[in-house]
Amino acid sequence: MQDDPTAAVTTHHLTLLQINDTHGYLDPHPELVWSHDGPQFPILGGFARIKSLFDIARAETEAVLAFDNGDTFHGTYAAVSTTGEGLVPLVNALGLTAMTGHWDFAWGPAHVAQLADMLHHPFLAANCWRISDDSRPFPASMMCRAGGLAVGVIGIAATILDKTMPANFVTGLRFTDGIVETRTEAARLRADGADLVLVLSHLGYSQDLALAGLVDGIDVILSGHTHNRVEIPAKVNGALLIQSGCHGSYVGRLDLEVEGGAISGFHHRLIPVDASIAPDPEMQALVDRAMASTRPLQALVVGQTGIALHRASSLDAPMDDALLAAIALAAGTDIAFSNGWRYGAPIPPGPVTLNDLWNIVPTDPPVSVVDLSGAEIITMIEASLESTFSSDPFGQRGGFVKRFRGLTVNAKLENPEGHRVEQVFTQGGRINPEATYPAAFITAQGVPADFGTNRRDLEISAIAAMQAWFADPVNKVEPGLGRLRIV
Repeated sequence: MQDDPTAAVTTHHLTLLQINDTHGYLDPHPELVWSHDGPQFPILGGFARIKSLFDIARAETEAVLAFDNGDTFHGTYAAVSTTGEGLVPLVNALGLTAMTGHWDFAWGPAHVAQLADMLHHPFLAANCWRISDDSRPFPASMMCRAGGLAVGVIGIAATILDKTMPANFVTGLRFTDGIVETRTEAARLRADGADLVLVLSHLGYSQDLALAGLVDGIDVILSGHTHNRVEIPAKVNGALLIQSGCHGSYVGRLDLEVEGGAISGFHHRLIPVDASIAPDPEMQALVDRAMASTRPLQALVVGQTGIALHRASSLDAPMDDALLAAIALAAGTDIAFSNGWRYGAPIPPGPVTLNDLWNIVPTDPPVSVVDLSGAEIITMIEASLESTFSSDPFGQRGGFVKRFRGLTVNAKLENPEGHRVEQVFTQGGRINPEATYPAAFITAQGVPADFGTNRRDLEISAIAAMQAWFADPVNKVEPGLGRLRIV
């Protein structure tokens, strides 16, 4: 019997909501938005506003699925002072369908499993495996139903967790790039009756574009990790791909029309979480409770800044100029290194509070000192350039470029791996590969453990060093004392 070509085709409607990389930001806060004449700092975000946006969508249609790409339970004092647990009631109140993770592993695998057990939705990580027996500690995927559709959801955690993050994050675990797991799970979900396959990923935007091209049968990828504000969805190999900024400053909304097991139409909005959105009162009460211990830090002014401090630039950033100046002063060195972190809401010109310092470096590690050869410094910078600008998306393992002070680096980004650095200068002239240079740093992401000698921690922490630096009005942020020049 042949199908009747005149038979009516049923059109299903489905709304997807996305937040990614909220990094523990519960309150509205300044967010950097680039304009034609430079950065602007509107007040965006806030979980109470996000809840209202979710409720608006749910009032319009019952066919709503809401997702969180992770980097949720770490990044602010409210998050780290409670090892993420203080945020669980707020996350649960959003009514999410699923999440995956990255910095959520900051307190080790046992703790992220504990956090997952506290959630009202699954924590998915198809690419996370126990080394001991090759079993999975978290579900790989799930099937959910909305709008008359069976939707298969695959979770892919950050592949860099066992490659560039501190070892205690992933004790006993290994993480893949997720290609094989996505292909396997997509086929299984289709066989189980999925009308749509959605990937909830924390790989990064470039990596997710590559994943879409390598794996058939994906309908939507909700991307995270790289803080991209995608206004027009990408489409690769039939898959729609979006990402929705960071710090909860935006919500991604993707309205789908589905016919015959395929997306026939869509409408996407990257929604600023601004003052036009009335905060949900119940969520605001949860925010106020979670932020109670942070309020005194927000009220304590530690200094002033004459320029905006932010991290929204890849090669260098004024927020890290201030951090590096503080740790170099504390250590008594000309050279300093830190990781090229993306997270951390900007600080507009004006007062700097103790809470701002916690947002800059919420791990509050000790200031450390190491002796590095000139050759090691060059090698370390080459490695950072490759992990940021690799021509292979899965070789991109940032973060931004490693931040440094006391050096000027001339580089050609178009060159292949290991051949980008042309010249490195210290304040005393051209670097000598055989000479030894003392350097301050914070965390093994600043200077990996296999570099340098005479490595030691000082008694002062990063936040204490910054607090002391900002307390002296003589100290000013000086852009240019550590610069990567593209030549």
